[in-house]
Amino acid sequence: EGLDDQGLTKDFGNSPLHRFKKPGSKNFQNIFPPSATLHLSNIPPSVAEEDLRTLFANTGGTVKAFKFFQDHKMALLQMATVEEAIQALIDLHNYNLGENHHLRVSFSKSTI
Repeated sequence: EGLDDQGLTKDFGNSPLHRFKKPGSKNFQNIFPPSATLHLSNIPPSVAEEDLRTLFANTGGTVKAFKFFQDHKMALLQMATVEEAIQALIDLHNYNLGENHHLRVSFSKSTI
């Protein structure tokens, strides 16, 4: 019993994409449940707000709001629904933005 399900799951505990593997680290303190607002980081200087709005809209959702942090390396982006935000995170976390920058996407506790 249960043997048929073995191929349906995978342990990503040692994946390089797993940012929350070190308990007590700064990243570990920033784990939040799914919400419509996403935290974006590792944004290169050449990428504009419109570029990110278009990228996220292309995941099939609607971008409701966007706000760059002061340094433009991070931003908050709000999708229309939690479901759209989940799909955008799945599609775009670790997305190559060029200039050796891979986009980091996580759920945010903040709102815009």
